[in-house]
Amino acid sequence: MTEKILILDFGSQYTQLIARAVREANVYCEIIPYHKTFVVEPGLKGIILSGSPFSVNEPGAPDVDIQDMISKVPVLGVCYGAQLTARRFGGLVAKSNKREYGRAQLQRTNDDVIFQDMAAQSQVWMSHSDTIKELPAGFELLATTESIPVAAFRKAAAGADHPLYGVQFHPEVYHSSEGKKLLKNFLVNICGCAQDWTSAHFVTDTVEALKKQIGDRKVIMALSGGVDSTVAATLIHRAIGDRLFGIFVDNGVLRKNEFEEVLATYDKIGLNVKGIDAKDRFYSELAGKTDPEAKRKTIGKLFIDVFQEEANKVQGVGLLGQGTIYPDVIESVSVHGPSVTIKSHHNVGGLPEKMHLELVEPLRYLFKDEVRRVGRELGIPSEMLDRHPFPGPGLAIRILGEITPEKVHLLQEADHVYIKGLKDNNLYATVWQAGTILLPVKSVGVMGDERTYEFTVALRAVTSVDGMTADWAHLPYEFLANISSEIINNVRGINRVVYDISSKPPATIEWE
Repeated sequence: MTEKILILDFGSQYTQLIARAVREANVYCEIIPYHKTFVVEPGLKGIILSGSPFSVNEPGAPDVDIQDMISKVPVLGVCYGAQLTARRFGGLVAKSNKREYGRAQLQRTNDDVIFQDMAAQSQVWMSHSDTIKELPAGFELLATTESIPVAAFRKAAAGADHPLYGVQFHPEVYHSSEGKKLLKNFLVNICGCAQDWTSAHFVTDTVEALKKQIGDRKVIMALSGGVDSTVAATLIHRAIGDRLFGIFVDNGVLRKNEFEEVLATYDKIGLNVKGIDAKDRFYSELAGKTDPEAKRKTIGKLFIDVFQEEANKVQGVGLLGQGTIYPDVIESVSVHGPSVTIKSHHNVGGLPEKMHLELVEPLRYLFKDEVRRVGRELGIPSEMLDRHPFPGPGLAIRILGEITPEKVHLLQEADHVYIKGLKDNNLYATVWQAGTILLPVKSVGVMGDERTYEFTVALRAVTSVDGMTADWAHLPYEFLANISSEIINNVRGINRVVYDISSKPPATIEWE
């Protein structure tokens, strides 16, 4: 039986980081909205209460029955979770004299197993406007900081109750230097987790679960050449072999040689995938469209049509495979509403509703980095696992203005020079995403004794962890100069190269 930690989400921007830290300790966890009822199953080892943008003193503030929880499993409250714990048991939580945000020094006042292998003083990250002024009766102070009297506490052992801890800081964020040790101590020393949730464990369990779910039925799946769909397809293939029918559509806005290279990799992996060359259909539908949203919708709708046509050629298909990953599932959870909204997967949005097929989503509870680790366990080549994210509409949203085959060719060639250059100079792995944008402007240039009037491209490269925020990558000037020369000298039709130094926010990673 898989051990599990539940994280109750009160709406904190950091909730996913708690989950990632727990997973990094090889313990499986799930995030659920605080108001969702759950059953305490035998495998549940503990509960973590997240932070929140709300104040515990607000009317209608998120609330849960912590006393009931500790009668069953250990509980750790983080920031709002700690304040709610203090208030629930009779302590005093009030507005702080000043907003406590940023770095602070944690000073331990009592030893405890939750601090095992941690320094007596360590840096932590604060983000709150309320503070715990007084602990409830029967609670013990464990740590303070220079600005707050209660930074960590525990409830004294009482009867059959399980341990209850609270920390006023955010152990899950990077700036809490020993925060992950504290979380690991909670998981291991307090909850008794075995830390046996590994990629190999996941593959074995998932393949068995897929065999049970699918039985002797067939699965159809749209593949994009990306990490998520490739790893999902490989897991399904492990379970049912060639009863998985993959379809990879060339929409005319893929990268240079991508269609052929991806199909070759799928063949190498042993997947049953059919490639569909639909370039001309997409170019025809995109003709005259310049609005980014119109281009996205055109590509999305035509993709569904092409996929359905091919899927109808396979008799007896009962299920639709998807590469949905955990952020797709949890990022649109409504913390205050009674229901949870699940968004359609960004690459194949609309397919489940249109085709009325049962879904198979083997990666539904994994983060991106975990998907890559599972891919390595499955033996998928690193050139596919380590590829940068690529937008579903492809180069269509990197060509500003109307899409034409000639513009696609120009951009493919320029982008190929750029990406190859990053790889050849060992820079590809240092950026999260890179790409080239063809601008709808021409400018005057001089080549030899001739004046030119040709297109401009912008190079984009960003560093990021998850794409939610991103900084422009500080690539070496010499590298940029060389790439600019190589593009201008080798791609006829481009005579100017610029570099995008905008961060997200306020800009976005893609231009459209």
